[in-house]
Amino acid sequence: MSRRSGILEFAVLGLLREAPMHGYELRKRLNTSLGIFRAFSYGTLYPCLKTLVANGWLIEEPGNAPDDALAAPLSGRRAKIVYRLTAEGKEHFEELLAHTGPDSWEDEHFAARFAFFGQTEREVRMRVLEGRRSRLEERLEKMRASLARTRERLDDYTLELQRHGMESVEREVRWLNELIESERAGRDQRRSSPGSAAQQQNTAGPGDGLPRRGDAETSGPATPPDPSDGTAN
Repeated sequence: MSRRSGILEFAVLGLLREAPMHGYELRKRLNTSLGIFRAFSYGTLYPCLKTLVANGWLIEEPGNAPDDALAAPLSGRRAKIVYRLTAEGKEHFEELLAHTGPDSWEDEHFAARFAFFGQTEREVRMRVLEGRRSRLEERLEKMRASLARTRERLDDYTLELQRHGMESVEREVRWLNELIESERAGRDQRRSSPGSAAQQQNTAGPGDGLPRRGDAETSGPATPPDPSDGTAN
């Protein structure tokens, strides 16, 4: 399985875990969730859905016509099919969700994983965040070493481009530090207050490690830097 198809399958399973959808609606949700990193076409989505059905992770059910009349000629009769996650598909997605290996730290994989942090266990979120930070710190160290070796041979514009790339990585590291500290604070609060589960549920929510809106206004941006800028290689 290619890296790109693996990300798409993960995202499709995650969205269908929330509710059954037909292809048109699913494509809209994919582009809403991950469109900042890439756009998904019917030409990539439907082969992915076919594979997931063949693996027994999805089933096809009759559904209503798509909301957009233009989707029908683009996708044919498949636009009328609703895709539903099977029990095996849910189990497979939960296995993927629990994975914290190095590929979950890479730019595109991390973006997809972060989009589903609301369905992810706290300890898994922590490992993914810390792994991503470690990966970026390694990247930043290499960039600094490379700049130190070559800066005398670079013209002013190339030098500024290198500095811009480093600043982008440094910005994401700071953002990750804030998220990790918020996750730790939430975990420590839970451990110190074992009898206040109901209160924690009211204040934490499913994505309970994230900073609140007020925190974001004082501690920095609450949205991830775009990994597709000059530092993604």
